[in-house]
Amino acid sequence: MKILSKSLTLSLLLFIQVRVYAQSNAQDKISQVENGLVGNVQVEGEKPWNLLDRMVYYKIPGLSIAVIQNYKIAWAKGYGIANDSAKIPVTTKTLFQAASISKSLNSIGVLKLVQDKKLDLNTDINVYLKSWKFPYDSLSKGKKITIANLLSHSAGLNVHGFGGYERGLPLPTVVQILNGEKPANSPAIKSMFEPGKRYEYSGGGTTITQMIVMDITHMPYADYMKKEVLKPLGMNESTYAQPPYDVDQNLLTVAYTSAGKPIKGNYHIYPEQAAAGLWTNPTDLAKYIIETQLAYEGKSAKVLNRETTKLRLTVHAGNDVGLGAFIDKMDSTIYFSHSGGNEGFRCQYYGSIEGGNGVVVMVNSDNGGVIQELINSVAKVYGFKGLFHTNLKKIVPVPADVLKSYTGKFFIGPPRTLTITEMDGKLYAGASGEAKRELYPQSNNRFFLKDLPYELEFNKDAVGKIHLIFYGDGGKVELKRAE
Repeated sequence: MKILSKSLTLSLLLFIQVRVYAQSNAQDKISQVENGLVGNVQVEGEKPWNLLDRMVYYKIPGLSIAVIQNYKIAWAKGYGIANDSAKIPVTTKTLFQAASISKSLNSIGVLKLVQDKKLDLNTDINVYLKSWKFPYDSLSKGKKITIANLLSHSAGLNVHGFGGYERGLPLPTVVQILNGEKPANSPAIKSMFEPGKRYEYSGGGTTITQMIVMDITHMPYADYMKKEVLKPLGMNESTYAQPPYDVDQNLLTVAYTSAGKPIKGNYHIYPEQAAAGLWTNPTDLAKYIIETQLAYEGKSAKVLNRETTKLRLTVHAGNDVGLGAFIDKMDSTIYFSHSGGNEGFRCQYYGSIEGGNGVVVMVNSDNGGVIQELINSVAKVYGFKGLFHTNLKKIVPVPADVLKSYTGKFFIGPPRTLTITEMDGKLYAGASGEAKRELYPQSNNRFFLKDLPYELEFNKDAVGKIHLIFYGDGGKVELKRAE
């Protein structure tokens, strides 16, 4: 008995030591992430930033994050304030508007109906629409729109996104939104070109899938999504209800402007639920990511089976558009992802298709500048290949008289101008109606921005006149002088 007792004691001590080590290791990694933020551009010799400092810099009240490693949530944490007036802090349970990330979960709900043989991906949508019919016209060139088109943004439809509605104002029905009828604040959903021609992001097309779900199931959209998607995935704190009546109101974050001011009514209502209406948090979204990863490998099927999951994560339009998610090949790793932006909210998730890794970040601000910086830090600490996006730059000294020769106004697109100014040996650029940003010299005539992926190049012509070339979005444009 004594020998057995000693054995149990040793086993218990060993278990405690292993657990303490694991907790210490996790806390160490969290600390590394919190103090390792870098932007899209990192200046040589510049130290990484602290998360809380960057939240102050961007005037972001609250942030929540979940990190996924080896098909498990490695850790989740909240920072800052969810509601400044009530002094409610952000926790892992705090709910944010997922904005366009709503489309990812919506696609699972739609594909569940496909999997159950209640819908066909390649059939004319008007076969399933009962409460409303899509108004085909000459722009569609006789081609029919399919559910696959809607989920992959290849239906050729208008209405990129939605602005939502102030709380207390009349809300439109889904039919009124589709028809562009008051009180809807967006135009009618219609064709811009024939379906299948190319990728064109359309929240309007996603709203048509919302109507299809309601017509096929004869259920309110939020009820169907809770029963068939959210609950099976374990997303028990999330809701598509608009307004979100079925969750603890103290868990709802207030939406803030980029200046750090709360928006009127605290947040907007989005009856366009499929496109923008999900309230959730990174912990719940991590459950969705993990289930998708396991289902892709045939190890789980809480909602979608392996075949349907692989179909969902197959490119259907453009170079990287799946069904409700974007398929990003970065270095040797492929991720499924989506970003989101509602009034006063920004968010982003990535999940590796293989390996079980990922990250989710949500903020209650119109300024999401910290998101990629934080994802960069997570990627470096955890070795997530492909997610570390930064470009190391070296600043070179440029004489003040050379900098002054670059000053002036240049047309972006008349009447908007870009004003170049010099102050205390530094060069600044400011577009009409926007704050000026410092330009950092990487050569005597080429400059970069730290917070935007743009560069400016100043060149003299034969008579000594300065010409400005703007580099960004994969191309370059010459900006002519406005004076």
